[in-house]
Amino acid sequence: MAIRTCYVLSLIVLAVAPVAAQGELQKEEMVIRVKPAELVLAVGAKAKLTAEVVDVGGRPVEGARVMFFSRARRALSVTPEGEVTARKPGEHSVVVRLVTVRGRTATARRRGPSTTVKVKVPFPKPANITFKDAPDKVYAGTSVRAKATILDTAGLERNDLTASMSSSSREVLSIDDFGFATGHVPGKVTIKATGEGLSAEHTIEVVANPVTSIDLLASASDVRTGDVVTFTAGLRDAKGREVGGVPVQFSFLARPDDALGQAATGQIEQDGRFVAEAPGLYTIIATCGSATARTTVRAKKRFKIERKLKIVGQGRVDDTHTSDLWVWEGVDGRDYCVTGTWGANGDAHFWDVTNPGDMKRIATVNVDARTVNDVKVSQDGRICILSREGASNRKNGIVILDVVDPSKPKILAEYTTELTGGVHNLFIDGKHVYALSAGRRYDVLNIEDPRNPKKVGSYQVFEPGASIHDVWIEDGIAYSSNWRYGIHMVDVGNGIKGGSPSNPKKISSHAYPNGANHAAFPYKSSETGKRYVIGGDEMFPFGMGVKDKPTYARGWMHFIDFTDLENPKEVARYQVPEAGTHNLWVKDDILYAAYYNGGLRVVDISGDLMGDLYNQGREIATFLSPDHEGFIKNAPMVWGPQPHKGHIFFSDWNSGLYAVKLVPNPRQ
Repeated sequence: MAIRTCYVLSLIVLAVAPVAAQGELQKEEMVIRVKPAELVLAVGAKAKLTAEVVDVGGRPVEGARVMFFSRARRALSVTPEGEVTARKPGEHSVVVRLVTVRGRTATARRRGPSTTVKVKVPFPKPANITFKDAPDKVYAGTSVRAKATILDTAGLERNDLTASMSSSSREVLSIDDFGFATGHVPGKVTIKATGEGLSAEHTIEVVANPVTSIDLLASASDVRTGDVVTFTAGLRDAKGREVGGVPVQFSFLARPDDALGQAATGQIEQDGRFVAEAPGLYTIIATCGSATARTTVRAKKRFKIERKLKIVGQGRVDDTHTSDLWVWEGVDGRDYCVTGTWGANGDAHFWDVTNPGDMKRIATVNVDARTVNDVKVSQDGRICILSREGASNRKNGIVILDVVDPSKPKILAEYTTELTGGVHNLFIDGKHVYALSAGRRYDVLNIEDPRNPKKVGSYQVFEPGASIHDVWIEDGIAYSSNWRYGIHMVDVGNGIKGGSPSNPKKISSHAYPNGANHAAFPYKSSETGKRYVIGGDEMFPFGMGVKDKPTYARGWMHFIDFTDLENPKEVARYQVPEAGTHNLWVKDDILYAAYYNGGLRVVDISGDLMGDLYNQGREIATFLSPDHEGFIKNAPMVWGPQPHKGHIFFSDWNSGLYAVKLVPNPRQ
C-alpha cells in the first residue's frame, strides 16, 4: 500500500524569448512584467497572459523562465500557453514567479522575484429557482424540508442568495425561509419560493397522521463518547396496531454529568442513530404528530486510549523540502526507505532504516526534475518508481529503478509518453503502475518488463474543470481523488464491474461540498464490516510555501460509508482545529494522519463511526516535529505516515524523515 502525496500548485512554465547576453544578475535586480496586470472574466471566459523578465534598466533578461500558477486552481485554471479560464465566481489571483536564469534554478530557499495578477470573476445573473427534494405528501404533525435554490445563467447555485418561502394556506401547512414545511391538518397547498424577481411553485398534500403512541428503545444505555447508539421508534395507532411509513423526528436534550461545567454535545440522525461527543446525560426524544416518547442514556469519557509517541530516530534533510516516503523490507531482509524532494533539483534519497534509531542515508539518485513528489516500491521490493515534475525539457513522466541493492539504485527506464505535463502521484500494483497525467487522468502502465513499460489503459473524469490528485489501489479497486468531483471507485481487476487494468470500469463515486478532495484511503471496519473510504482535504487559505515562514494548512478528513455502493454517504469527520490534512494510512482500526502543521495524529477509528471523531476523544497520540535545523526552522509540516514493524515512519516537508513509536502513557 502507498502514501498519498500533495497537489500543491498547478505549475505552468512559460519560456521568455532570449535576448543578448548580460552579466550575472541577482534576483533583486530583476522584475517580472505581466500583461494585462488585472483581469475581469465572466464564468467560462478565457484570457491570455504574457510575461517577461527585465533588469533595472528595463532590458529583457536572457534565458529567464517564469512559471504561472493559480492560488485557486479549481476556480481559476491556467493552460501551458498562459491562458486563464474562469470557472467559479470570486476574486482570485495568478502568481507569476521566476524559475531559472541562464541555467540557475530558483529553489524555495532562494526564490526569485514574483508578481500577482488579480482576476475578478463576477457572479452570473440569477436565472431561475428550483426546489430540491420537495415532497408531494406530508403527514399532519410532521416536518420535511423543501429547499429552494437560486441558479444563475451558468447553472451554478447562488449560495449568496436566498429565496423567500410562503404557503397558500398556513392553516394546512406552514413553511419557513429555510424550507422546513410542517403539516397541520389534511388538505392541499401550494408552496412558493421567490427571490431576485424569480419564482417557483410546488404542490404538497397534507394527510391525516394515524400515529397515537411511540415505543422508544435504545441499543445501549451506558456508553462512551464516540459510541453510536441506535434508537428504534415503534409506531402504533389508536387500536395499538403497528404503523409504518410515517416519519419520526428525533431530537435530544444534553446535560453535563460532572462538576466541571462542561457542556455536553452530540449528534443525532433522523434514522435514530446517536453519538455523544462529550460526557453527559442525553435524553433522546422521538416525535410523530401528537405522539412523543423519550429515554435517557449516559455517555462516559473515552478513557484509557491515550498513549505517547516517542521519537526513535531522524534522517534530517535541511537543504530542501522533503516530499513523500515509502518504507519496505528489502530482498536482503533489511528495512529501507526512499524519500522524495520538492521544489529542488530532482533528488531522491535512499535510507537504511533497519535500526530506526540510527537511520543512514545510503544513496541519492538525481533525475531531471524540480520535484520528485511521489515515490513507490513494488511489493517484492525490487522496483522503485519516482514521479517527476518540472523537468528542464518538460519531459516529466516516471523513472523506473532497480533497488535490489538500495545502496546502489540503477535507473532501468524512463516513461514520458503522454505524461509530459508532469506526474504528481503514482501507485504500483503488481505488474502495473498507475501514473497521474498532468492532473487530468491516470494512465495504467504495464511494467512486466521494467525496461520497456507500455501503456495499457487510462481513466478520466470527463466533467467541466475536472482534475485528479491521487490514486490508490486495493483488491483490484482504484480509489482516485478528484477534487470537487470527489472520490471515484473504479474496477481495475476486482471483477465487481468486469473491469481490468486495460479496461477500468467505474463502480461508484461521492463528492463532498467543499470540493477539496486530495487523498482517499479505503478501510473496512473489523467490528462492523462497513466499507469506508476516508477522503482527505487540502487547503491553503494563507498561502503555501511562504518564504522562510511556516505554512498554515486547513481541511479535515471525511469518512464516507460506501457499504451501499449505490448510495455512499458521509457519516463522520476528523477535524483538528487550526491545522490541515495531507496523507493518511489505516492499519488495525487505527488512523495515522499526516496533519501538516498539526503534526502526526494517531486516531482510534474502531466500531461504528458518526460525528466529529476529534471531539469524541478518539485521539490516541500526537507528535509535532519542529526542527531548529530544518529547511524552515521550527515549523512542523508532516507530509505522509507509514506504520512499519512496530514503528511509525513519516516525512516532514521541512526536516526530512522520522521514526516514532507508541508507548504507554505513564499517567494511566
